[in-house]
Amino acid sequence: MTIQQPVPDYAAARQAMVDSQLRPQGVNDPLVVQAMGSVAREQFVPEQCRPLAYLDRAVPLGDGRSLPPAAAIGQLLTAMALQRGQSALVVGTDPGYAAAVLEAMGLDVTATRGPIEKSHMSGGTYDAILIDDAVEQLPGDIVNALSDGGTIGFASLDRGIFRLTVGRKSGGALGLRSIADNTAAPGAGVNRPRAFTF
Repeated sequence: MTIQQPVPDYAAARQAMVDSQLRPQGVNDPLVVQAMGSVAREQFVPEQCRPLAYLDRAVPLGDGRSLPPAAAIGQLLTAMALQRGQSALVVGTDPGYAAAVLEAMGLDVTATRGPIEKSHMSGGTYDAILIDDAVEQLPGDIVNALSDGGTIGFASLDRGIFRLTVGRKSGGALGLRSIADNTAAPGAGVNRPRAFTF
């Protein structure tokens, strides 16, 4: 006798994510909400993890990687105040979901996969950069790839605490601000060299 498991209603789970995770955590940009409500998050995780795709937590992808919580991505994209037609770069060990959301928002997206410090920049600049890993410091190549007036979003790792951080580049300088603490799991980001301690 074979017992069939019911197929989860992913469309309903996606709507519940919007209503119970995104909106209560300040994700209120209509462009972001519409995109995240339309992109099938379950398609970006291993099949055995698909029932977990819409939980309010990071979803394991294997090899120490994870898909950040949807609300974390939504908060970053809302704070970045992106516009249709802008160019965007998504950098990370598994940038597929974030890139799909940005494409659904109407941005022209380039995605690079791999550790951030080894990402190959095309030599051009972008209106927006989203880092899909937690980092302790930003590599100069990433900052150089951001156009003047452009915005960047990432989870910064500061003494064990993940802070959702958004920055704007102006006159060649990058100003950063923390928008929220988060429980996002670290990816293969950039680590500062360890300082000498006694």
